[in-house]
Order: sequence, then C-alpha cells, then structure tokens
Amino acid sequence: MTDRIYPSAKPAGANPPASTNGATNPAFPATKAQLYGASRPQYRPQPKPQRYRRSCCCSCILWTIILVIALVFLAAIAGAIFWVLYRPQRPTFSVTTLRISQFNVTRSKDGSSSRLNSKLDLAVSTRNPNKKIVFGYEPITVSASSNGVGIGSGTVPAFVHERKNTTLMKASVTSAGTELDSSSASSLSADLKKKSGLPLEIEMDTKVQVKIGSLKAKKVGIRVSCNGIQAVVPKGKGKSADYS
Repeated sequence: MTDRIYPSAKPAGANPPASTNGATNPAFPATKAQLYGASRPQYRPQPKPQRYRRSCCCSCILWTIILVIALVFLAAIAGAIFWVLYRPQRPTFSVTTLRISQFNVTRSKDGSSSRLNSKLDLAVSTRNPNKKIVFGYEPITVSASSNGVGIGSGTVPAFVHERKNTTLMKASVTSAGTELDSSSASSLSADLKKKSGLPLEIEMDTKVQVKIGSLKAKKVGIRVSCNGIQAVVPKGKGKSADYS
C-alpha cells in the first residue's frame, strides 16, 4: 500500500488568532443610529395648557343665570308692590238694552241671492271699579251676529273712563242691503219665526290705554264679547220676503 499525503487545513501564511489574555478589542467606527441619538435633543414632556376659554364661558353662563333670576325676583317684588298700592281690576261691560227696529231678509225670485236690512239700537254699560286707574278708549267698533251670521255694525265715539265710574254707551248697529248666502238667509228666516227670539252675539273691538297718575301705558287692543242675548223682533218690524 502506498502512503497518501494530505495537505494541511491551515493555509500558509495565516496569522494565528489573537490571544484574549490581556489583549484589547479593536475599535469600530460609530454607526448612523449612534450618531443620530447623540445629536437629537433630549425629550422633555410639556405641561398641558390650561383651558381658560372653557372656564370663562362657564362663568359667563353662570352670571347670566344669576342675572335672570335677580331680574325675575325684582319684577315679582315690583308686581307685588303695584298690586298692594293700586289693586288693579279690569272694567266690566254688559248690554243693558237692545231693541230691533228693523230686520228684513229678502230673496230674489230665483233664490240665487238674499239681502239683509237691519237696525238694532243698543246700550252698553261699562264700569271702572278702580280707585286710582283711568282707562282711555279709542273709537269702539260694535258688531252684531246671529249664529255666526253678521247682521250689522256700528261705532261708539272715543271716551275716557274715569275712576270709580259707570258709563253708558249707546250705538246703532245697521246693515243696508248686505248680501247673504242661501244657508245664512235660511237660518235667519227660521230664527225670525221662533217665539224665543233671535239669538244675538255682540262684539266690541277697540284700543285702550291705562293711566295711573301721570304715567301712561302703551295702547293695547281688546275685544269684548257679550253672548247669550235673545232679542224678539216686534211685529211688523221683521219679515222674510221676496224681491224681483
């Protein structure tokens, strides 16, 4: 058998490994991450900003509520003082007399149209029960109706209603040739035949001004309604007829 010669595993000229006993590690250059970390400033947490705007808004709302409550309280005190000093009461109205001097419903022969001619004379009593309050009335519009059907209107002149005074107002409510629809004409004609009389409603519209000493309030509109009135049409004064 022939002997085989194997080459050495160590290449020629290879340096032996450095000894770890007492030898220093070689220095390597710094990486990019290390350089960036060295140059970056240190993070310092910032304190949260105080919410001055929200606290200011809450304060405004609180003061507004307090102001409103104070105004309501002062108004209640002023109202109580006014009530104790003046004891205000509203005036009263009542129809004392009402007389129908004319009430005619006429229809065309073909029944296509109807007309109303009427005249009512009435007196209304109004009383001012207040000791220190005066009422000033503008001209009053008086209107009369029966079951919702208008039968005339009139006016009462303006007047001043003095303290603790009762005033009698007189007015003539008229209608001259007012056209009526068929249902309204039939309703009025039927009511004329009733023994209980013609049901009437009286309404008065005006503006009134309240005066307390030298103080004058703003004028306000009012409406006075008087219901449940039954008026009997005298014989010969009321009729339902036809016209050509």
